[in-house]
Amino acid sequence: MPLLIAMRHAKAVDRMQAEDDFERGLTERGVADADRAASAIEQAGLSVTHALVSPARRTRETWKRITASVGEPPVTDPMALYHASPDMLERAIGEQLEEGAEAIMLVGHNPGIGALAHLLAGQADAASDLPYGWPTSALAAFEVSVQNKKPVASRRVLYFNPKAD
Repeated sequence: MPLLIAMRHAKAVDRMQAEDDFERGLTERGVADADRAASAIEQAGLSVTHALVSPARRTRETWKRITASVGEPPVTDPMALYHASPDMLERAIGEQLEEGAEAIMLVGHNPGIGALAHLLAGQADAASDLPYGWPTSALAAFEVSVQNKKPVASRRVLYFNPKAD
């Protein structure tokens, strides 16, 4: 069964510390949390065959930290992923799954990524321990199938929240 890992980017600098929102890079805490997320993925034995990464600096920097654990699979980074709605994220994932992707990692932004994680967790009957909202560097991995060109989760296989430790 295909795998989907949905992750919010790691902690980024304040908007006032960057030229614009798109160019916000990671803080020291963001780098450390992204590294911890990568370790959680590695410890769970998960692999990635394709990545969907928002082109914003903070998502690209987060992804770079994750590649230490999952390698460097092909990356798709359309502008449509920047602050995408859950529906847009579902469509992007569905397209990759229909093209044969076996394990997708999505690195995106709130509120879309958090809403998607909660939706998938609800489908897998695994939402009771998720926080309201979706913290930076939080991720959840699900076994998924495609129905009506959208991912549907059957089981949650990993949940990482850097604020829960």
